[in-house]
Amino acid sequence: MPSRSRPPTPPAAAANAPCCAIDFGTSNSAVALPGPAGVRLVVLEGGQPTMPTAVFYQADGLAHGAEPPRLYGRAAVAAYVEGQDGRLMRSMKSILGSALLEQRTDVGGGRAVRYGDVITGYLRHLKKLADAEAGASITRAVLGRPVFFVDDEPERDRQAASALADAARAVGFQELHFQYEPIAAAFAHEATVQAEQLVLVADIGGGTSDFSLVRVGPGRRERLDRGDDILANHGVHIAGTDFDRRVALAAILPLLGYGSLGPARAGEPARELPSSIFYDLATWHLINTVYAPARLAEWRGMRSWYADPQQHRRLMTVLEERLGHALAGAAEQAKIDVALHGHAAIDLDLVEQGLAATLDAGGAARALQTDQARIVDAAHETLRQAGVPAAAVQAVFFTGGSTGLTSLVDGIAAVFPGATAVRGDRFASVAQGLGLHAARVFSR
Repeated sequence: MPSRSRPPTPPAAAANAPCCAIDFGTSNSAVALPGPAGVRLVVLEGGQPTMPTAVFYQADGLAHGAEPPRLYGRAAVAAYVEGQDGRLMRSMKSILGSALLEQRTDVGGGRAVRYGDVITGYLRHLKKLADAEAGASITRAVLGRPVFFVDDEPERDRQAASALADAARAVGFQELHFQYEPIAAAFAHEATVQAEQLVLVADIGGGTSDFSLVRVGPGRRERLDRGDDILANHGVHIAGTDFDRRVALAAILPLLGYGSLGPARAGEPARELPSSIFYDLATWHLINTVYAPARLAEWRGMRSWYADPQQHRRLMTVLEERLGHALAGAAEQAKIDVALHGHAAIDLDLVEQGLAATLDAGGAARALQTDQARIVDAAHETLRQAGVPAAAVQAVFFTGGSTGLTSLVDGIAAVFPGATAVRGDRFASVAQGLGLHAARVFSR
């Protein structure tokens, strides 16, 4: 079993001005408050210390040109899934360093907003929650940053860091510091080691799988600038949402006809049903496209393509009752259940009374095999870029929501048989580490 690290108690921050740390993530965000008793995470939404990095601009009933009200986090995603009129913005971090930052986008109701202002508004919401928890207006902050906002383009990378700093200052953070996210994630493990180590930080989140080879140790933990301790960084755009898609295609959508053959016809081989509708149903940001009237009409007329009319009825129920996101949620929960219990019973009563699917660890491993192989390859590539053999890695630190998948963690750990596998907090290792760094920075 991998060992589980605990965040250390930070040195006391100066009492005259509170500080915070923000993990502004691509998929989810978190905020930490350092204090004499240690680093604590701010409850952001629904009793949870993490919140989807999402903003929904509501347009229902909005007067033309009026300022659209905004929802954040899970509430933003729920509004989109429910089909409310408006615009959902996600993965905002990817805008940094791009030409989109200064452009404007329509959010409904005849209103357009600057992409950069979307980021500023989200950070302002996080600061408001942190201020409420601290009981004071916070003016000092540490923000996490990736090793590279933009790969292989130093100027755009600098522009991205500058844009994030500008947004943070615009919401009221007067004193600002950055720390690299993989270093922050490894801080908890660093506090437990007695000698210098090479650690591979494996951060497997919702949209990307990132690896960083870092140096940690007692002689380094008090250094504020840790850039020299990052020996290599590499990642792939494969992670949790891709796993959910694979699970949906493997376990749920075959009940609606995915992969099925149509009726045999004289002199012709049976044809497989067109798959595009199923791929769109399995891809979160494309699900709403399958409800377009033209697509509904197209698939109503395809009943004769099905050898099993019951499968066609199920598909039409999903399309007509807009159940695509509910199926995506069922796939995600099945992935989680397999990670926790080794099997999943998938209740699909919402589609058809008594309809169910199952998924076991073996089935999940087969469904995710290709994606997991590419993630493991990314770990290899990180070492290749650093010029370091696998035998030199002394610990692999796992963080990110998708590291709950045993087959994935085991596959990565197998590359480093001599290393200790350490599990951090799947959702908050970075925020906790940034909080520890904030305490160090602002107590000096």
